Amino acid sequence: MRMRRKKNLDSRLEKCSHLRLKEEKVSSLSEVFGNDNPVYMEIGCGKGKFVEQIALRNPDINFIAVEMVSNVCVSAMELVEAAELKNVRFLIANAENIGEIFAEQSISRIYLNFSCPYPKRRYTKHRLTHERFLKQYRKILIPYGEIHLKTDKKEFFEFSLNSFCECGFTLKNICFDLHSSDFEGNIVTEYEQRFASQGLPIYRVEAVNDPRLRE
Repeated sequence: MRMRRKKNLDSRLEKCSHLRLKEEKVSSLSEVFGNDNPVYMEIGCGKGKFVEQIALRNPDINFIAVEMVSNVCVSAMELVEAAELKNVRFLIANAENIGEIFAEQSISRIYLNFSCPYPKRRYTKHRLTHERFLKQYRKILIPYGEIHLKTDKKEFFEFSLNSFCECGFTLKNICFDLHSSDFEGNIVTEYEQRFASQGLPIYRVEAVNDPRLRE
């Protein structure tokens, strides 16, 4: 079902335009944020609850929230604007082009929170942990930079673990039931809250961009 276009979408996007990066080569993130703090990225930020909360908790880290649907991203932008956060910027774009937009080794961490699992086999290339996306992430991640993945889908999680290993990432902190673990500091996303309330386990892993495994 197609999402209805939000009322006054264009004017709302314009009001938040100072938070938005253009879909073109970003030569210097230091210039974007006005400092040299590490930059973390969330791909598929949805309505922005996660990036708002993590940016509030970490004022000395800069965040880029990527979302390909402007109708969704505008809500996240307005949330960050209302919180008066200075360390968040947004990019409305498809993640498959991310390696062409940001400089090599410019991102310290990537978050993939409840990405669409595309369960049908013929659509696996659209999964954000497919090889074609991971090659883009490796370009922009610093050596030993990390991807933090959370999902409620076991099949997608297992696919992602294999894909990470095949593409030169090492794995750590693999968790098959996050909410029953002793992991601290978890920020519950909109989807996560819904799935957990249904009694579904939340899967989590950290994948490390290991330069020793580069081709």
